[in-house]
Amino acid sequence: MFSRTENFSQYTKFYPVVSTIIAINVIIFLVSMVPFVGSLIFNLGAGSNYLLGDGQWWRLITPMFLHAGLVHLLFNMFSLFLFGPELEKLAGKVRFLTIYFLSGLIGIVATYLLQDANYVHVGASGAIYGILGAFGAIVYYTKNALPQLRQIIIPIIIISIVMTFLSPNINITAHLTGLIVGFLFGLVYFKPKLRKA
Repeated sequence: MFSRTENFSQYTKFYPVVSTIIAINVIIFLVSMVPFVGSLIFNLGAGSNYLLGDGQWWRLITPMFLHAGLVHLLFNMFSLFLFGPELEKLAGKVRFLTIYFLSGLIGIVATYLLQDANYVHVGASGAIYGILGAFGAIVYYTKNALPQLRQIIIPIIIISIVMTFLSPNINITAHLTGLIVGFLFGLVYFKPKLRKA
């Protein structure tokens, strides 16, 4: 289910939303490597609670497209590359975008509300955890109908939560909030339709 066998052309054709999000993140990262331009991008876009509270509302979105180094980018984009396509296919483009961006957005809002004014963060992890949460909702509804999905997703979610607390410099608030938001949207979007007799 999560093994990607498509070539580049097929991947971008079948999963345009995931492909576009990955492309935007990679392009922004490459641009951020340019001297002076990179520091300007981070100064203007990082999730600074103090500056967000000062009215710089765009910081509710921009942190999702910034990453603190190549490893951070590769980890997040590989996760999106692996798990995003199946959810885009199951949910559809608009619902996938809703799950992804609202998980990231509400994660940033929660970070603003629960962390101190000096807290600064970047990364798409909150949105990606939203994808995992949505799969959690699918597992909840399908129960024993999709045992393969259950066997894959539940351990991944558990490991992801554990790693959130064990890894340094992680925005725990955004991770957990994104997971919960994705799960809740998944409960709404994938609720089985009742059939009339």
